[in-house]
Amino acid sequence: MTVNSHFDMTVLVKENGSHQVCTSGPYKIVRHPGYVAAIIGAFSYPLVLGSWWGLVAVLPLCFLFIIRTVLEDRTLQKELPGYKEYTNITRYRLIPFVW
Repeated sequence: MTVNSHFDMTVLVKENGSHQVCTSGPYKIVRHPGYVAAIIGAFSYPLVLGSWWGLVAVLPLCFLFIIRTVLEDRTLQKELPGYKEYTNITRYRLIPFVW
């Protein structure tokens, strides 16, 4: 959130042209570092609490983050100028060298 002033919980490309692609910090490695942090956090809570059943609840949540990543990436490629070129530079959405 520090390096991306447009980080938000909703996918919204501003019409006035002020919305720009963030390519610094963790955005050099993956296109959606906020979701990476959320997924790691989701897995850490049940482990910290010692609840194996909590991991069962985390799996659907992580699946939803993956779906959201795909949909958001598709929207940004269509609506945000320069994002398509950014995808050629930063190739991975969530996991470096994998996806």
